[in-house]
Amino acid sequence: MSLPLALGPARPVPLSAVNPVAQLTAIVVVTVVLLVSGDLLTSAVLLAAEVALLPAAGLTRPGDVLRRTWPLLVSAAGVAWVNVAFGSLSGTDAWVSGATWGLRVVALSLPGILLVASTDPVRLADALTLHWRVSTRFAYGALAALRLVPLLAAEFETIRLARRARGVDAGRDPVAHARLLVSTSFALLVGAIRRGTRLATAMDARGFDSGIPRTNARGSQLRPLDTAFVVGAVLVCVVAVTASVLTGQWDPALS
Repeated sequence: MSLPLALGPARPVPLSAVNPVAQLTAIVVVTVVLLVSGDLLTSAVLLAAEVALLPAAGLTRPGDVLRRTWPLLVSAAGVAWVNVAFGSLSGTDAWVSGATWGLRVVALSLPGILLVASTDPVRLADALTLHWRVSTRFAYGALAALRLVPLLAAEFETIRLARRARGVDAGRDPVAHARLLVSTSFALLVGAIRRGTRLATAMDARGFDSGIPRTNARGSQLRPLDTAFVVGAVLVCVVAVTASVLTGQWDPALS
């Protein structure tokens, strides 16, 4: 199964209309609530709201959703199993605790997947520099790094095919697979460092480290839709916490 390296939507999707900083603000609100709450109901309500946004991010087909979320699902299952197998609770309580932790992992990570799936990285960099006054060197350096991520996957495949053509193949030997993976990863790391050094030099030559304010050709505007999106995220969090408190399931994680 391929890694979820696609950045931004292939075509305009409804969630693309929301400004990236509004999405980031909503993510911060949801993250704080999930970190504070330690009960199953709060995580379940917030996760249900996030899943409802999948079609708005252009993730309508199960295959697309699975391709982007399978590492997250595997991690959540691992966290849940560790809590069930090695936690201090037993029986039904252990399974409830494991499910709670698994749902929290998914609920904490899924907003980031929605952001990546629906937002062009260029819009994100523009919004960060204009609205949050993030350094242009940092914002556009991160943008360039994101643009180069898919290239790593292509280089990895090229190295693998080249080694296979030379007769270097691990076959069914897991140890040989691990050895080839380590050597391939090292080659990718060396290439990434060289490419990053050239990129940093080119950016400095274009004045990204001059300290002079830079203009922005594309711009980035905050609209009523962005405010409504953040308010909606806050309301969903309020509903989740209120339902948890009223049903007696509220369990602050920091208590």
